[in-house]
Amino acid sequence: MQENPQNQIMLSIVVPGFNEEKTLERCLQNVLQIQDDSLSIEVIIVDDCSTDDSHKIAQALSQKHTVIRVLRHDRNRGKGAALQTGFRHANGHIVAIQDADLEYDPADLKRMIIPIADNQADVVLGSRFASGGAHRILYFWHYLGNKILTLLSNMFSDLNLTDMECCYKIFRREIIQRIEIREPRFGVEPELVAKVAQMRVRIFEMGVSYS
Repeated sequence: MQENPQNQIMLSIVVPGFNEEKTLERCLQNVLQIQDDSLSIEVIIVDDCSTDDSHKIAQALSQKHTVIRVLRHDRNRGKGAALQTGFRHANGHIVAIQDADLEYDPADLKRMIIPIADNQADVVLGSRFASGGAHRILYFWHYLGNKILTLLSNMFSDLNLTDMECCYKIFRREIIQRIEIREPRFGVEPELVAKVAQMRVRIFEMGVSYS
């Protein structure tokens, strides 16, 4: 990534969540650690009308860290709807998705923004199957189901991805804010892939760790 102190890269990280009280604080602590002199972040938590203490935890964190903003749905609408809300409020040059659990390592986001920061890519998609590092072994039927869904997605999008369902997806802000998400729940993953494929933008895939 080309450093430019006078034009610091700003990364918006959208964190959709529903009843994530057990992992939310630790997840956000990990996210905050990726800031450095060349990268500033804003974290947009979209609480999808949680019924546990997730919203209270998010509000407390936002009061402690000015880079964290909290948005809340008045009813449970699903992950796709939460992402749409977060994308609409993003101000960064680059926008990333971060699940509120602890399966993904936010340190990977710093690697994934490099092709966009260097003007080689418009979208970077993560893959749990293309990683050269250590990663958790998935259950066989989960792995097979993911491969089948990815194959179907590739057939319709004309891409050759290895992990369409991976959480980590990163976009130039102007790209993601042009997309209107229609799938309110977990079908948002193939929808996002299909729509960026239709836009004929530059798409990269990078391996990420998974635990």
